[in-house]
Amino acid sequence: MKNFKIIIALISLMSIPAYSQQSANTIDQLLDRVQQGKLSDTKENQQRETEFRQKRDQQERMLADAETTKVNEEIRSSELEALFEANEAVNNDLQDTLNERLGALKELFGVMQQVAGDARTRFDNSVTNVQYPDRTMFLEDLAKKIGSNSKLPSIAEIERLWFMLQQEMTESGKVVKFTADVIDTNGAKSPTEVVRVGLFNIVADGKYLNYSPETKNVTEIPRQPEGRRFTGSTSELFNPSDEKIAFGLDPTLGGVLASLVARPNLIERVQQGGIVGYLVILLGLFGVSIAGQRWFILQAADKAVTAQLESSTISDDNALGRVLGVYENNKSVDTDTLELKLAEAVFKETPELNKGLLIIKVISVVAPLMGLLGTVTGMIKTFQAITLYGTGDPKLMAGGISQALVTTVLGLTVAIPTTLLHTIVSGRSRRVTQIIQEQAAGIIANHSEKS
Repeated sequence: MKNFKIIIALISLMSIPAYSQQSANTIDQLLDRVQQGKLSDTKENQQRETEFRQKRDQQERMLADAETTKVNEEIRSSELEALFEANEAVNNDLQDTLNERLGALKELFGVMQQVAGDARTRFDNSVTNVQYPDRTMFLEDLAKKIGSNSKLPSIAEIERLWFMLQQEMTESGKVVKFTADVIDTNGAKSPTEVVRVGLFNIVADGKYLNYSPETKNVTEIPRQPEGRRFTGSTSELFNPSDEKIAFGLDPTLGGVLASLVARPNLIERVQQGGIVGYLVILLGLFGVSIAGQRWFILQAADKAVTAQLESSTISDDNALGRVLGVYENNKSVDTDTLELKLAEAVFKETPELNKGLLIIKVISVVAPLMGLLGTVTGMIKTFQAITLYGTGDPKLMAGGISQALVTTVLGLTVAIPTTLLHTIVSGRSRRVTQIIQEQAAGIIANHSEKS
């Protein structure tokens, strides 16, 4: 009995629908529940079989339609392939006919296409493009038209290409003034009257301008070439005259002008020398000032001594006069004493005459040594940069070596004039000293004869 109840419970769990929320309290109720669940499942299964049969019939109809469409498309594909082959044959016949009729013109049009492409590249980089900006678009369209193999250039287009080439050649020898939009150093664009010198330069009043083929803009160069040699004649180009004007042309179309702009001026060269360069310059100015001062003093002393030689009156405002004054005060002494007195007087005058000469000589020797010191330190920095960045950029090495050699140039610039000034000043000093010594020796000789 117990096993029977377990079997009945399992059947009820399998047969009772999930949506039933009521529980059976007796065996009869349980049997009713099972009977109701069985009837419900049978009805649901019948409904599912009906839906399945309907969908199966629908899919069979769709399969039949797809097969019919496939057959129709295969027939259409065959027709299109046949049409393509027929059109390709016609196209080949027409291409052969075109090539036969073109004959030598085909090679001519190929050369013309190449000329149009080369002319477009040349016009893009030419300063005449500022004055005639519409040429490149025509040349580009013409090259595409010739390269399409389906269109031929017209006589008017061929003549226009010839005219552009002739125009470029003619404009290369002209100096033309016109108005163009120029971008100044502040970035503002404004119409400006400019002068184009052939294919070489384009300038404004006193300024060189730069044409950029990439942006098609004319810009003012932030830094102009140094000196009136380059910028002095740009203003004269705006005033027509029959006189010849000396103007610096740039045959490299910007290369020479860029190198001139990048070339440092004198102040920038000095700044490249750094602290050593400034010290060398200060040392040179100090040496030149001392040499100038001593030259004026020795020049005055030389004139005073020369005047004393020509005068019979002894004056103590010059070295020779003071030496002669010692003789006048010691005429009664013996020759040896007088010689000692005059030698002492000459020795007293010599330091004043040689004053500052040693400093000038030392400066002429120290200046190149300081320049060499700056060069060595600059080379050390250059080799450090090469260690960090390698030798791939020659400009890095050349720039560093150039800056390092600036101090050597400054040292030589100081040493050469200070050496010359030392020679001049010391020569003047020796001349005055020699006159004093000669006069002292003559006085001693005369005194010895009288004794």
